[in-house]
Amino acid sequence: MIKPIAIHLPQFHPFEENDVWWGKGFTEWTNVTNANPYFKGHYQPQLPSDLGFYDLRLKEARLEQIKLAKEYGIHGFCYYYYWFNGKRLMNEPLDRMLSNKEEDFPFMYCWANENWTRRWDGLDQEVLIKQNYSDEDDLNHIRYLCENVFSDNRYIKVDNKPFFVIYRPALLPDIKRTVQKWRNIALQEYGIELYIGYMTNFSYSDDDNIFDAVINFEPDFSNMPTRKVHSKLDLFKGKYFNKKLPLNDHYVYDYSEYIIKAKKKLKINNTTFPSITPSWDNSARRKIGATIIDNSAPELYGNWLKYIIEEYKKVDTKNKYIFINAWNEWAEGNHLEPCQKWGRKYLEETKKAFENQ
Repeated sequence: MIKPIAIHLPQFHPFEENDVWWGKGFTEWTNVTNANPYFKGHYQPQLPSDLGFYDLRLKEARLEQIKLAKEYGIHGFCYYYYWFNGKRLMNEPLDRMLSNKEEDFPFMYCWANENWTRRWDGLDQEVLIKQNYSDEDDLNHIRYLCENVFSDNRYIKVDNKPFFVIYRPALLPDIKRTVQKWRNIALQEYGIELYIGYMTNFSYSDDDNIFDAVINFEPDFSNMPTRKVHSKLDLFKGKYFNKKLPLNDHYVYDYSEYIIKAKKKLKINNTTFPSITPSWDNSARRKIGATIIDNSAPELYGNWLKYIIEEYKKVDTKNKYIFINAWNEWAEGNHLEPCQKWGRKYLEETKKAFENQ
């Protein structure tokens, strides 16, 4: 049985650091509601319908997400998780979920281990919180996870091993040493064997077989189709093409063309998990240099998902997961959650595809 896991962003609530960096009361909804269309037919702003502008500190909001996910056949959530040398960000919804067993839904963590920067407003180089990796932090980190997260009976396991994902392993100075240390501590101190994976889409290759699995992250920004033309200004080539012309500040691609390229590079085996994205448009976050995959539609997504499932059926392995990016990345135009344009149609396509496997 192939199981869908939806990637989940536990933002959507105010917290102290965001109040300082972005202004009192800031959440992702601030970006979402301030989005604007940049060309004819550009779907912005993308606004929620069924679940509204929720606050993930509220158990009622989290329970509604779980109810909806279950209704449409989602197996579990893969939560982005933020750890900076013992400091956790956006942790309140996750901590409350962990302590509330009423939220009976499988989950796993993906450590989003990048520096925290002002990338959301296009200023990548301004670091707000830096990752300072160390032996001591490696130990503190894995002990926290073993004691507070991996022991939860809702946590997703592969062969009875907690499935933990690192978003960008290449950023760690000695990833082999860190992972081996984690495995040793988890087993020796807690009797836990780990199943550790990583996301592709960045310059990392697991040549030393450090990891148990890889998730082929979508969208793959290294595999984009030809940029779309949206104005006569875009027709200027050479020295003008990549200048910051008014209608040329963003990178716009076609969803159907992207799917063609994604199908050609699809790779699945017993340790390589595929993923899929219903849509992508991070112009709500990035006012300059956004990536927009235009013309997404539920039926196109559904057909792509069915293709992946059919290819997956050919693989002889018992642990089959497809990662859907994402459940609620609203500021990246990337969500299964119902919106005012499409309603529940992406969820309906998801359910239909997995029902027929």
